Amino acid sequence: MNYEEYDMQCKQQQEKNNRYLEIFERDLMESGFTHKTISNHVDNVEFYINDYLPREAPLEMQEGCGSKIDMFLGYFFIHKCMWSTPGTIKTTAASIKKFYKCMNKHRYVSKEDYNYLCSIIKDNMKVWQDDCAAFNNFD
Repeated sequence: MNYEEYDMQCKQQQEKNNRYLEIFERDLMESGFTHKTISNHVDNVEFYINDYLPREAPLEMQEGCGSKIDMFLGYFFIHKCMWSTPGTIKTTAASIKKFYKCMNKHRYVSKEDYNYLCSIIKDNMKVWQDDCAAFNNFD
């Protein structure tokens, strides 16, 4: 695949992802979250599905509901995002879990895939946060 084909596929996937983000945003509004909280959750998820997932190939949103989260929060987010802290890892993971719970509710991802994502996050959160704290400790 040449760059033009890759770019076109990424743009097509981003259009799909933006529709998923609209569904997510609407569900958050209906749940009574504040505008600021909604914005933070949507921004966190948008970064994951529209910036991280298409880095190597234009991956579908559904492919982010599983083991990709480990490389994202356990390496990429820590080493490539200047704003990474143990706290931002936790809040970003919470946003991604909420998003995929919404996608499961609307039947875009399976309950099994959602549960797998949640187990990866639960099992690895402390390691990710510890790795981030160590990476950010310049002493």
